[in-house]
Amino acid sequence: MPSASVVAASSLGVVTLEECLKTRRSRREFCWDPLSDDELLRLCWAGQGITGPGGLRTAPSAGGVHPLELYVVSATAILHYEADADRLAGMARGDHRPALCTAAESQDVIGLAAATIVLVAVQGRMDPRYGARSRRYELMESGHVAQNILLAATAMGICATPVGALDDGAVRDVLDLPPSHTPVYLVALGHSSDRRRMSVSG
Repeated sequence: MPSASVVAASSLGVVTLEECLKTRRSRREFCWDPLSDDELLRLCWAGQGITGPGGLRTAPSAGGVHPLELYVVSATAILHYEADADRLAGMARGDHRPALCTAAESQDVIGLAAATIVLVAVQGRMDPRYGARSRRYELMESGHVAQNILLAATAMGICATPVGALDDGAVRDVLDLPPSHTPVYLVALGHSSDRRRMSVSG
């Protein structure tokens, strides 16, 4: 399982923000090479990492509530990103990507990805403060977090594609989460197929 290493923003790469914005594209041409634990940790940190006192994070959150949790489905395990410790904790072993692909309406990009980060909203965190508007704020925040992950992937040379078509209940079952946890967004990730061709050619 991944180690609880501290990830600094500088470790995401030396590409400028302007360059990341210019070159960010939804890319689905993955090779079979896995993403390393360190790469997955960096990507999760970009989405929800703590950056300052009081639990300030990389992405804005209404009222600083932070209703989202990040889960990673890879070829070997399901992992949960623990922001307070900046680590990925193992939840289940095995390759659950086929089940996640089915839960995402059998979209090929999820089945082909080396790993997928699942953004999950925990109901009840925002409700006491924002009531009926809580769902709206959760969805807004998922956009912030997903974009951070996409830009970090761009800086790291990793292909990434956001996916919003999913069966909430089916994804919840794959992750073995309680009914209070609602999956809202997926980010499929993988090394470029060009990387494998370059490796094979020498």
